[in-house]
Amino acid sequence: MAEHTVFRFAPSPSGLLHLGHAYSALYSYREARSANGRFLLRIEDIDTTRCKKEYEMQIFEDLHWLGLEWEQPVRRQSEHMGVYQDALDRLKSLDLLFPCPATRRQIAERIGNDPAHPRDPDGGLLYPARQETGDVWPLRAEPGEPVSWRIDMKKAVMRAREMNGKRMSFIENDEGPAGESGQIDLTPEIWGDVVLARKDIGTSYHLSVVTDDAVQGVTHVTRGQDLFFATHIHRLLQILLELPQPEYFHHPLVRDKQGRRLSKTDRDTSILSLKEAGYTPADICRMCGFET
Repeated sequence: MAEHTVFRFAPSPSGLLHLGHAYSALYSYREARSANGRFLLRIEDIDTTRCKKEYEMQIFEDLHWLGLEWEQPVRRQSEHMGVYQDALDRLKSLDLLFPCPATRRQIAERIGNDPAHPRDPDGGLLYPARQETGDVWPLRAEPGEPVSWRIDMKKAVMRAREMNGKRMSFIENDEGPAGESGQIDLTPEIWGDVVLARKDIGTSYHLSVVTDDAVQGVTHVTRGQDLFFATHIHRLLQILLELPQPEYFHHPLVRDKQGRRLSKTDRDTSILSLKEAGYTPADICRMCGFET
């Protein structure tokens, strides 16, 4: 790898870091050092209702305790909302977004109990088809009513193919949850007309992370396999916004004894609780499968 490689670890300060976060941070940090590259820490705090300053401070403390170092200043998403608005405006100018006043509950009520209605990779109900006639769907926003902004996936894919050629793909350098690796053809349609800007925030994880990676010059994205399918959206947005394409590495998830992925609500696996229980950074590295 060249010396210009840039890796990042980008946690959300909505809870305590757990062993899964430690694995992801150590994975990225070690890859960066091995490549003689740069390592960045980014705080993804756009959700101001869930993110807290005390969690952010604990993130810094936990990572320092594990022996990680990163460049300053740390990028906080909450300080760059204008950048995300610019990206959103560009997609609007391409006529690829539409306003959506409907809530999740209203969408679920619209779909009813149809077990055949498609779901996205995270299990969420896809936005109902907008070609229907004879009723009032989709809902129309009243003047001044807050709306989310959804991507018109069909139009977006057509536009991206015009810009990038018929075959759109990304390279998986590790493996997806079903062993996917190598050149992966894009199928962003699996997400339907996904939200790119929430009513309460004005952006979304998908839009913000793609924009941040481009602004920070990130060349290597290392993250858990739970985000493998999100890459289909992210690569689509990179094409539409004419942003660089990083390399992707989706590593296996750390799971508990029952095989469940770890959660920020599982305090017994948090870095802080393990530290308080007497574990050392070397112990954490071994628990994550890394040699010290």
